[in-house]
Amino acid sequence: MAAPSGAASCEDFAEFQELLRVMRTIDDRIVHELNTTIPTASFVGKIDASQTCKELYQSLTDAHTSRERIIKNCIAQTSSVVKTLREERDKAQDDVALLKQLRKEQTKV
Repeated sequence: MAAPSGAASCEDFAEFQELLRVMRTIDDRIVHELNTTIPTASFVGKIDASQTCKELYQSLTDAHTSRERIIKNCIAQTSSVVKTLREERDKAQDDVALLKQLRKEQTKV
């Protein structure tokens, strides 16, 4: 169960949330994954449980690393947008649309 690869778009917050939901699938199904990874008594000799557990651990680690990278990337992108909007707001304090956009981006962070 690999996490989706590719660049995450932070522009559409709902899309970003959906991407994180999909990437969380392996965590949400951990009980199932463990039940299918650890062999029952009848399959003990046919499956290398140690190797299968290592593969599951690697999948979990990869998924967590990928999610962390995407989240940190979006925080950095959105923080940059907030900084730019604050600078613009300092120049034009009466711009209501700019203030709304700034608040929206701050909420996103």
